[in-house]
Amino acid sequence: MNKYSVPEVSFPSQGKARWQLLLPMLLLFSGLSRADFGLSSSTDFYTVDTGAGLVFKVRRTDNGVSTQSAGDIASLVYAGAEYQNQSRGSQINSGFDWLYSGVSAVTVSADTVGSDTIKVTVEAGDLTHYYMARRDQPHIYMATHFTSQPDVHGQVRYIMRLSSALLPNGPEPSDISTTVSTVESGDIFALTNGETRSKHYSNQRLKDWSYIGATGNNVGMWIFRDDHEGGSGGPFYRSLLNQTTSTNQELTYIVNYGQAQTEAFRPGILNSYTFVVTGGEAPGSRPDTDWFADMGLQGYAAPSERGRVAGVGFNGMDSGYDYTVGFANATAQYWADADPQNGGYYSRGGMRPGTYTMTVYKNELEVDVREVTVAAGGTTILNSFGVGADPSEAPAIWRIGDWDGAPREFLNGDKLTTMHPSDVRIDTWDPSNYIVGVSAAAGFPAYMWKDVNNDHIVYFKLNSDQIATAHTLRIGLTCAYAGGRPNISVNGWTSDFQPPSSQPRTRSLTTGSYRCNNTIYSFDIPASAWKQNPGEWNALMITVISGSGASGFLSAGYSVDSLDLLE
Repeated sequence: MNKYSVPEVSFPSQGKARWQLLLPMLLLFSGLSRADFGLSSSTDFYTVDTGAGLVFKVRRTDNGVSTQSAGDIASLVYAGAEYQNQSRGSQINSGFDWLYSGVSAVTVSADTVGSDTIKVTVEAGDLTHYYMARRDQPHIYMATHFTSQPDVHGQVRYIMRLSSALLPNGPEPSDISTTVSTVESGDIFALTNGETRSKHYSNQRLKDWSYIGATGNNVGMWIFRDDHEGGSGGPFYRSLLNQTTSTNQELTYIVNYGQAQTEAFRPGILNSYTFVVTGGEAPGSRPDTDWFADMGLQGYAAPSERGRVAGVGFNGMDSGYDYTVGFANATAQYWADADPQNGGYYSRGGMRPGTYTMTVYKNELEVDVREVTVAAGGTTILNSFGVGADPSEAPAIWRIGDWDGAPREFLNGDKLTTMHPSDVRIDTWDPSNYIVGVSAAAGFPAYMWKDVNNDHIVYFKLNSDQIATAHTLRIGLTCAYAGGRPNISVNGWTSDFQPPSSQPRTRSLTTGSYRCNNTIYSFDIPASAWKQNPGEWNALMITVISGSGASGFLSAGYSVDSLDLLE
């Protein structure tokens, strides 16, 4: 019998007196089904019993193993079963003793706060991490604060390393448990049938998810995110969330991450997230964290110290798209959805005081930028305004794709975030040349590489009035790798080279991220370049140029937003 089992009891039939004698014994046994809430300690561990079937241990000492350090969760028992990998702890990055160069000392302390909450504090260099529990809740509340970015790995992510045997059901695109070969860089793999898997392909846009997790037999284990105000990358940032190996179900909460990162990191903010256990069902509403105000946490800002922005809306919205309003400064980031039924009304509360860059996005494309100031305890109200930077408002002779900051409507656009470009499920990246008025947007490649599908041709016709004048061709990029950018030639005329755009230096197109810095390249094409007979086909060749990059799918390339020839 384990500590969570209830023994079978046979009730006597000899009458009320015998039943009354057995009742105290029954109550004693039933008390074993759930241990008392509390904190205990030994030389090596602090043990926290939530009183709700979840018991976890935090390591206090360095046992000399690089994969286990002080501050790790070393044991996580639920309903009597051990879910924590016993050879490697759940931890930030690769261990609290390996966050900062030259810093290996880790201090772990614990105390009970009031009668219903417990706090374990881990201090390593400039980073402080908290594990917290509330009576009768099968949760581990976590929060991380750092005043300088950890420099060993250049990122902050908490990884829960749980048993994949007990939690076999996680996101399929990131399940590498049965892969047989490496495709790229030691972190992208393939199955025998040619399908690809990677931790990178568990990504979602940040604004689209509230929790991540995995399930097993009548159990679900999840990480619930908070506002992510101390993260970076904005509402559309994509990053790994999970990886399933033959032994581990790795739930990864990214505070900040270097992959395809477009912003500076934001130290000084308390980043909170909650580990939640359920009976297998998805978790409900976001756990309440208002009680953090009583826990003495570094970097915590109470609701009374925050403000709100509310906007009447904006003019010029395209009814075919969702709009998001983002707020960002060096301290924090936030966002809010615009309500299309109410003229684009938006409201965002819980913001730290300060002046923010406010960006309006049509899907993922910036169409307006301005500043807004937030005051503690107040609401900043913004009147209606027009969004004036939507490139789709310019009249065009022809246009391929949508100006919306994403390549999803193009060839393979529905597969970009969940598989490697070499995946067997991917259609050829080098389709037939595009014919304006005949081909659909899905016939134009979402990605273009110098070494894969270069020199793609677009055929189009002009009428007699259009032949007589110069025109501007625009090509929009949502991301570029290794300095990749377009150059064009029309019939025999060739454009001048343009400089590379400002983009992240990490891999992006192969790791499930098309979202970097939106850039529009404009090419002024003289009238002399056109075929002079109306109805004759003009040939536009688009060439990826760069002096950098490797080969294949790691050669210089870019993601396409839209391209058009203006009136």
